[in-house]
Amino acid sequence: MKDIQTSNSYKQSDIRDGRVVPLMEEFYTIQGEGFHKGTAAYFVRIGGCDVGCVWCDVKDSWDAEKHPSQNINDLKILAEENDSEWIVLTGGEPAMYELSPLVKALKSIQRSIAIETSGCYPLKAAVDWYTFSPKKFKKPCDEAYKKADELKVVIFNKSDFQWALDHAKKVSPNCLLYIQPEWSKKDQLMDAIVAFVKSNKGWRISLQTHKFMNIP
Repeated sequence: MKDIQTSNSYKQSDIRDGRVVPLMEEFYTIQGEGFHKGTAAYFVRIGGCDVGCVWCDVKDSWDAEKHPSQNINDLKILAEENDSEWIVLTGGEPAMYELSPLVKALKSIQRSIAIETSGCYPLKAAVDWYTFSPKKFKKPCDEAYKKADELKVVIFNKSDFQWALDHAKKVSPNCLLYIQPEWSKKDQLMDAIVAFVKSNKGWRISLQTHKFMNIP
């Protein structure tokens, strides 16, 4: 791996313009969720989130200032070192930032770009796959429903089932529908999730298979 330097010395304007991003971590692994589960993927976890899910498993990502800024051209070099077809922009909430320069840089090395987002912010970047995972803690913007390739609803309480159905009415007919148990409640909720999918046409179960496999 090339020795790439991160820094906290970049200006806020560099982040605002998308020349750098606050980088929590980057890693090459197996996608564990949704339509692309089981496939190799290079993940770029961008720091910063104001959604505040109580069950979030990466709360360390919330404070962007805790994470060093990474120049997007250096990120491209890191991404090029693996053979993954897909690069996944995740967080945190990656759509908080201007991602067009980063997406353009990563596409220049012939990669397909996916984003995992709560849909709370408009996205200018032209990604190839839009995973929309709405949260009760902050209202999604209207464009998220139009752009979503897959709707992934995390089930924490039984009231979330109806909430999932309400959001499914707003996405396009081609959007894939996934329901996923919150990890700490998977055993408690699994019977209800199976019953939901059996009685609601078009829904599929998404499991965090990477956690079952004990990989990042």
